[in-house]
Amino acid sequence: MNYYSTNCRTSDVTLEEAVVKGLAADKGLFMPRAISLLPAKFFREIEKLSLQEIAFEVATAFFGEDLPSDILRSMVDDTLNFDIPLVKVTDRIYSLELFHGPTLAFKDVGARFMARMLGYFIRKEGKQGVHVLVATSGDTGSAVANGFLGVEGIRVHVLYPKGKVSRIQEQQFTTLGGNVTALEVDGCFDDCQALVKSAFMDDELNDRLDLTSANSINVARFLPQAFYYFHAYARLKEADARLVACVPSGNFGNLTAGLLAKKMGLPVDKYIAANNRNDVFYQYLKTGRYSPRPSVATLANAMDVGDPSNFARILALYANSYEAIVTDVGGAAYDDAQIAEEIRTVWDRHRYLLDPHGACGFRALRESLMPGEVGFFLATAHPAKFQEKVERIIGDSIAVPPRLQRFMQGKKRTVPIRKSFADFKDYLLNSSGLG
Repeated sequence: MNYYSTNCRTSDVTLEEAVVKGLAADKGLFMPRAISLLPAKFFREIEKLSLQEIAFEVATAFFGEDLPSDILRSMVDDTLNFDIPLVKVTDRIYSLELFHGPTLAFKDVGARFMARMLGYFIRKEGKQGVHVLVATSGDTGSAVANGFLGVEGIRVHVLYPKGKVSRIQEQQFTTLGGNVTALEVDGCFDDCQALVKSAFMDDELNDRLDLTSANSINVARFLPQAFYYFHAYARLKEADARLVACVPSGNFGNLTAGLLAKKMGLPVDKYIAANNRNDVFYQYLKTGRYSPRPSVATLANAMDVGDPSNFARILALYANSYEAIVTDVGGAAYDDAQIAEEIRTVWDRHRYLLDPHGACGFRALRESLMPGEVGFFLATAHPAKFQEKVERIIGDSIAVPPRLQRFMQGKKRTVPIRKSFADFKDYLLNSSGLG
């Protein structure tokens, strides 16, 4: 399958080129030229299939023309060697728990799949010294860093906003060492993302270094996120109700993957993008005007994005039609007080513990579900990753899984950097021995 740029000013490329390059030559994001409608038989029998079997069928629709079947199956099985349970919270609201992977966040799916696909193509090309750049507002950094840790021929550079991620999140990618370097940026997530984008737009850097991205701008990161929407449908099929999917939204890779699943035939009736105070997309849904602005820090820090990259993909998916987008997508936005209230109330009433991002998803469903509808929200991270915040809200201690405890014992190692592209460029050149 070929992949086109959302800016439409360059030629189509192969899957291999899209994954290795990360960003198109015209600085747009890659999208699949064709979206395959999955066969009716797949949906008739989907409830009989395992998570891995469902994911392989979806992956084949995306990547089957470009990868041998045995290689693709191995990538899927290696990526999804953990469960993604669907947990009933209320009679009509379910939590899709995406935090049972190695770093206890949903990005374990996309990041682990991308690490395997990029590693495959790099070995195929015989490349050495590929530099993976990733900006993180929380969980992306840990998922990518752990997914690529020890992969030969790849160096990972994680950029994160100083003081704006939880301590546990920070420990998950600043303590690894090896081929992973954490860059502590004196700014916000948007500054980190801008540095990564600027690196891809700099001719000198791209002439001297092999750069690629592990953010959801890379097709190998965001496309696999469609897997778990099909999995959720399989588990809810017997409910025989109109299905609503609610997505806590930051850079919008998750929502884009869900909408792509709908284009492939997934019978989800409606999607809800749940925002925090960084509600640029919510305002777009209400007004039709997209007005990015600097992000502000909130309880749900992974959603603190003021100019989501994947908005361009949503526009491409719907041929720039605002009317088509709002037909499929609704929105909601909540401040910190509302997020905290939801965590506390759901714990008190249902004994289900939400993290701040899942709280936005649950509340949006609670406030918007109509008769005859059943909803699931993406529980994107384990609540213990926000231990201090959540314990303060519920007034009680929470158990920290052993995997997180091990991360907390490591020694933090970072490279402090200003939000200056000149400084970042010098770092990349010098760290590569080219400065």
